[in-house]
Amino acid sequence: MTSWNASIFTLRLARDEQDLRAAQRLRYLVFVEELGANGPMVDHEARLECDAFDSIFDHMLLVDQRRNPEMLEHVVGAYRLLPSDRLRSADRFYSEGEYDLTPLRQSGRRLLELGRSCVHPNYRGGTAMYHLWNALAEYVLEHEIEVLFGVASFHGTDIGALAPSLAYLHHNHLAPEELRVRARNGFQPMDLLPIDLIDNKVSLAAIPALIKAYLRLGGFVGEGAWIDREFNTTDVCLVMDVARMSERHRGFYTKERL
Repeated sequence: MTSWNASIFTLRLARDEQDLRAAQRLRYLVFVEELGANGPMVDHEARLECDAFDSIFDHMLLVDQRRNPEMLEHVVGAYRLLPSDRLRSADRFYSEGEYDLTPLRQSGRRLLELGRSCVHPNYRGGTAMYHLWNALAEYVLEHEIEVLFGVASFHGTDIGALAPSLAYLHHNHLAPEELRVRARNGFQPMDLLPIDLIDNKVSLAAIPALIKAYLRLGGFVGEGAWIDREFNTTDVCLVMDVARMSERHRGFYTKERL
């Protein structure tokens, strides 16, 4: 993947250990310090959020060229990407710890797992996420991806507080049967309210921005949520079928890059 420059930013895949550690440092800042996550491989002393899957993923990085790479400060946005053709027979997707992906695995289509999306707090509200999404679109084109998927999170594990938003997703954005992955052990039903008791405006407003962005692109959710107590989140599995996107949305993944 070629580097892509805009203003102070460079977008590229991680190319060495320093890049990977900088991404893990950013993830520690966002997921551990900001959101209260933890995990067996989190390195609190070095302030790195690591896991066993990092070695097989591509790590897309948004780099601020003004920041010091020696101090692991240069990565200000990150996305973790795993195309299905990279998996060996013994490998599994990260999401399979939470969801049964049999419908996707048996589809015979080119899959891309997305995860660990994050932006430094000082860079939110600007163009950082836009740049990451453009780079993701380029990656999808280069790898001829047909279906994108990955878990996305609500902060917290209070299902009562999340019930309106989870019910909204279940009733309005449930994946079609052939793409409907299902939460594994600890399956948390999402149809917690009947559709006529859901205030769509209020429920949608409480849904995290990243999940809403996937929905705008034509994304669906799998059946059931999964409570991740280590990460202090309630997860849903998002699925996007490139062929099902509207012409406007599909254009984002098929337009020519200058």
